[in-house]
Amino acid sequence: MTSARVTPLLQVDGLRVEIPTRRGVLLALDGISFHIAPGEVLGMVGESGAGKSLTGMAILGLLDPPGRIAGGQIHLGGRRIDQLAAADMRRVRGREIGAVFQDPLMSLNPLLRIGEQIMETIRTHLPVSALQAREQALDLMRAVGIPAPEARFNAYPHQFSGGMRQRIVIALALCAQPRLVVADEPTTALDVSIQAQVLQLLRQLCRDKQTAMLLVTHDMGVIAETADRVAVMYAGRIVELGPVEAVISAPVHPYTRGLMGAIPQLGPVQGPLAQIHGAMPRLNARPGGCAFHPRCPQAMARCREQDPDLQTQPGARQVACWLADASGSAA
Repeated sequence: MTSARVTPLLQVDGLRVEIPTRRGVLLALDGISFHIAPGEVLGMVGESGAGKSLTGMAILGLLDPPGRIAGGQIHLGGRRIDQLAAADMRRVRGREIGAVFQDPLMSLNPLLRIGEQIMETIRTHLPVSALQAREQALDLMRAVGIPAPEARFNAYPHQFSGGMRQRIVIALALCAQPRLVVADEPTTALDVSIQAQVLQLLRQLCRDKQTAMLLVTHDMGVIAETADRVAVMYAGRIVELGPVEAVISAPVHPYTRGLMGAIPQLGPVQGPLAQIHGAMPRLNARPGGCAFHPRCPQAMARCREQDPDLQTQPGARQVACWLADASGSAA
């Protein structure tokens, strides 16, 4: 799909997240901007510590104190939500924004039956009777692929497999028919075969209901299979953003190229996999200039002195790299 032709559902502009500490204020997200259209899946990828999950938590209004939004704006359907009071944000969360997290056991109450949890969520956000909520809960269980939902309705979370628990969490996220779903590493704890089923389910639900989705992951394979566009994050900033096919087939930023080079390919072995030497910088030790320059084999003097902004390239792509020329390729 082409998101440029559709009014964005989610618009994030210059989002800045800070974490005050005894030794000063740490900058965790440094002015990131992106949008997601209805029915579109935006994948957000990068190493641990890049700021992917923090971005999702900021959108959900679930930043752990003392973390705070210190700048920028978040709009959902044209309405600004980053300055809402806690009670107002609770109504938005669940009703307009659904969430799917990595560990389904963290999202489910082990003392309540599955059916009760889904019904409670439905009745919290929608004006329906108990009977209507039960029917909707059963419909949701069928939609996410729970076999014999009537028989499983009164089961407890521990009586489900990991894949089935994650399907229940997806059902909970979709209870109030939200316009946006934030999925944070939704398949990391699952077997590979179950991962594929859950990703296909999320993708199909987005297409059928025109729900926008932010898919946070460290796995470029998941991005390739599921997302329409991808935002590559490094050290709290977006360094490359564009259509999945373009970014995967011809990555421009050296960090994106490193991520792609580290993925095993089918076919004859062509040599050792690429390796990105070094590690993501700590929040209190971010280098000057481009944060990636200590690990970049092509770093120039300018990279050590100036931090590049995202620049628009041909093909609806944006890249933050001094090496990128006007044609959208890397020098």
